[in-house]
Amino acid sequence: MTPPRRRLAVAAATLTLAALTTACGALGQAVDCNTAANDASKIVTEWTSAITANATDTKALGDASKSAADKTKELAGKYDGEVAAALNDLAAGFSTLEDGDLGKATEFTGKITGFQTKITSACT
Repeated sequence: MTPPRRRLAVAAATLTLAALTTACGALGQAVDCNTAANDASKIVTEWTSAITANATDTKALGDASKSAADKTKELAGKYDGEVAAALNDLAAGFSTLEDGDLGKATEFTGKITGFQTKITSACT
């Protein structure tokens, strides 16, 4: 596994772990928050898989990023308040990669955990 692929895989694993181990405030809100975090984690995992399969293909990165941004925006539409805002921030992060810039992708993977933290923090 090449270093960029390894970083992407570690970022995805970290995000998934955070999504599965984080609980939110009240029970009803916790279900919604955990659902939002898990759904966001699935989108990130799909994105990571798509770009690691084609690590040097800028078009594949752009296409995967556009798809992830669209899915995350759709997910944000199901929520309101800070959860929706956090999901929209994640979608905006994906959108910055639609041009296929591999350098931005490496930088973005370092920020994924921060987006997940923002999503779960919106629940407290």
